[in-house]
Parts: sequence; C-alpha cells; structure tokens
Amino acid sequence: MAAAVATAARGCSGVWCRAWQRGAGGPSHSPHGQRAAASSARGGAVPVGKSGLAPWVPVVGLEIHAQISSNSKLFSGSQVQFAAPPNSLVSFFDASLPGTLPVLNRRCVEAAVMTGLALNCSINKKSLFDRKHYFYADLPAGYQITQQRVPIAVNGSLSYSLCVDNKMSQMVTKTVRIKQIQLEQDSGKSLHDDTRSQTLVDLNRAGVGLMEVVMEPDMCCGEEAAAAVRELQLILQTLGSSQAVMADYEIQRQIEELENGGTILNETRAFDSKLGCTVPMRDKEGKQDYRFMPEPNLPPLILYDAKSLPANMNHQQVVNIDWIHERLPDLPSVKRAKLVEQYGILPEHSFALLNEDGLTEFFENVVKQTQMKPKKVIGWILNVLLSYLKEHSLTVKESPISSLMMADLLNLLEKKEISSTAAKQVLAELWKGEEKTPLEIVKEKKLELIQDQKELEQICQAVIDGQENEVMAIKAGNLKVLNKLIGLVQRETRGRSNPVLVKQLLEKKLSE
Repeated sequence: MAAAVATAARGCSGVWCRAWQRGAGGPSHSPHGQRAAASSARGGAVPVGKSGLAPWVPVVGLEIHAQISSNSKLFSGSQVQFAAPPNSLVSFFDASLPGTLPVLNRRCVEAAVMTGLALNCSINKKSLFDRKHYFYADLPAGYQITQQRVPIAVNGSLSYSLCVDNKMSQMVTKTVRIKQIQLEQDSGKSLHDDTRSQTLVDLNRAGVGLMEVVMEPDMCCGEEAAAAVRELQLILQTLGSSQAVMADYEIQRQIEELENGGTILNETRAFDSKLGCTVPMRDKEGKQDYRFMPEPNLPPLILYDAKSLPANMNHQQVVNIDWIHERLPDLPSVKRAKLVEQYGILPEHSFALLNEDGLTEFFENVVKQTQMKPKKVIGWILNVLLSYLKEHSLTVKESPISSLMMADLLNLLEKKEISSTAAKQVLAELWKGEEKTPLEIVKEKKLELIQDQKELEQICQAVIDGQENEVMAIKAGNLKVLNKLIGLVQRETRGRSNPVLVKQLLEKKLSE
C-alpha cells in the first residue's frame, strides 16, 4: 500500500488558519477552523499571515489507497500476483473488450467491511457503484469503477498515539475522522522507456481491488500524518485485509515550492522510492471533469446483519456484517494494552514491539523460554537486538539470532554465569551465524564470571592502588567516581566480573 501524498490545499486563507492556530471557531465542516479544498491528499502547506505564528501551517488529510489482499481481482477472475511477466494476468474484462461484464469479488467486499468495522465506521447495507471517467493510457476502459455516491462504509474514526518532542515516554492520543471507505478498481501501469522515447502498458494491475480510506483534514503536521498512517498500516496487517506496504512524504516539498515563488498544482503525485521524493503523475480533475455516472452493469451491493438476513438465504451468497464483526481479531491498541498488563512493560515498549513485524512474537517466545523477568528481557530485545537489526537493515524474521538462542543467553546472564558485558560479546558472536550455542561461545572465549573471590579482590586492590586521585575524590564524598573504578575492574577482567560484587569489594576496601 502506498500512502497518499499531500497535494494542494487550494483556496486557503490566512484568516482561517490563524483562527485554527488560536483555537477559535471555524467552518462547520472542520473542527479546527481551517478552510481547505483538498485533492488526493486533502491537505497541504497553508500560509498564516504576518502574525507572530509560524510562516507555514500544514493542514493534512489523507486519501489512502490500500490494495486488498485477495487471490483474484475486484471484478474478474484474473490472478493477483506481484512481479508477474507483463500482461500475463489479464482477462478480457481487464482489457475492456466489448461485451465483457464485471462480477464482484466476495473477498474484496468482506475485506472492506472488516476494515470499516475496525475503523469504527457505519457499514451501509446498500452501497452503489459508479463510473469515474478520465483518460490515461493504462486505463483501457476510459473509466474506473468506484463508489462515489454511496460507499460501503462511512463516518468512522482512527485513534493513534504520538510522541511529544520525540520522547517515547511522553505520548498523546489523537483521533482523525474517517469520512468513508470505498471499493474501487486499480488502473494498469505505464512503463516509460526514455531511451526509445516510448511508453509501454502493463495491465496486470488493472482491476486489482482497492480500498480507498478517506481521512478528514484533522491533522496539522507530518508527524501526526505518519503516526496515523502507521496505525492504519498495523490495523490492515492485523486484519489481513491488505499487506499495507507504504511510504510517506510531501509537506516540506510544498513549503519549499511556495517560498521559492512557485505554486502548488492540483495534481496526483506518486512516491518514487528510488529517488526518495514525490513525482507528478497527472493533473487532478474536479468532480465535474470525472463525469460520474451510476455503473449500469452492477446492481446495488446489499449487505445483511443477523436481524435482516432472510431465513432461506444461502449464506455463501451474502455478506453478513455481524458474522464478520464477531471474528475481528484483537486490534493493535488492544494488543498493546494486553502486553502492558501481562508482562508489566511500559506502554512505550508495547508500541516498539508492535511497530516491528514479528517482534512481539519474538519477545513472547523469549519470555517463555527464559528465567529472566519480562521487564529485563524487553531491554535486551529493544536496546540490543533491535539495534543490530536496524544497523544491518534486517527484519525480525531475517535475524540470525533465534528466540531460543536469545533465551539461552539471557538464562546464562540470569544465573550469573556471565556478566552483561560478556553477554553482549556473546550476542556479537551469535550474530555471525556460525551455529554455536551461547554456552559454547562462553567456554570458547573464556567469558565465565570469575568465581574466585580472592582473585577478584586482588584485581580490585590493584585498581585502587593505581588510581590515587579517584580514591581521594571518593573519600571526599564524590561517590560517582566509584563507577570509574568499577569500569576499570571490568576492563581488567575483560567483562568477567560481576559488577555488583565488584562494587561491594571496592566499597569495603575504600572504607578500610
């Protein structure tokens, strides 16, 4: 899934934006008092006049097109498969041959209903399909089948959490309104060959089912938009209604364009992952240019609930809203609350676990297999393992360190057979993927804790004898200097000493 990209906030006046900044009232359709006619991303950078406020205030709404996870397309039996040979998955209907008719995909309807329920929407028991006309080379019919008048779901909301000043420990919860969710078919793909000055068309994607999630312009910065999109991504992945692979970008481009004297065009833009920026695709028409009309080849889409379902109806031929609602999985917000309650971890830790695909399962597997408390396990997972993964751009599933290896390592640490410093050395060796167990690495590298207390006392005394200034500072009351001596003992023992025991021995010797 690609995140919708902010386009022009046309017709915005500084007066309304200033009122929004100060919390004053505004137009009835907007809770913030901003006036913004929005196109495909329903937002943009808005000037606020010559007051003492910031020079530009983003007004962000999103229209997100999520590709539905289904085996076949929205209105044909053609297979949906990524990276298939060009034009190898195209039915007669996908190619718009005369006389071909659409047949609605039940799976796509159920996915849209499921998503609507998860986003607190009202599900319309009767929704309609429309034709949206525009010319583009990869749209062979000259129109797209969508839901303009009566979409499948309306009037929902999405709650998301946002860090204050980038501090995970300070989070606020915000809500963006969902105007509607509609079903529509995707277009094909144009492949531009600059060398030969020609454009080729691949229709494999033509007719693939999409859910368009339309958010109201309730957000005021890129951070809010990114947080909302990330929460939506997690919800879609949890439901299985979309794989939800996405990217996000745009506000800064609009600000730079405006400050350099340019204008923001009303256009559809796409995110180019290779260039790391958005690129124009085509001009954005107004509603009148699309020449919307009812789709003549599709009847109204009728959905049922437990009360309205006729007794003699074939359950395989209908979609039951209540049946779908009963089978909704735990959503991310519920999963986070359960993690906090069950394991006693901090709320911000639950966000970190869910934000990485597979990390929650990894954490829970480690907890099941180790004697270490979950509160300590989470530190090793987030601060150490996750750092390795990000450094090497790997997913949790690609990690060379399994949950069993991690649990074995933490068990050695918990039983005080190795120090935390040694545990990090073992982890570094495990990362190499040489199929050695943590215990084998400990023995091979001689990383066991020194069990001979007399030997450790001698090392502590040697450190004290060599640090006269530090010893004087400690005896004068500067106890923080003791940490330096502990570190020196750790270095001398190559991480094989227990810091707690070392501290006790040093304090005893310094008090003599």
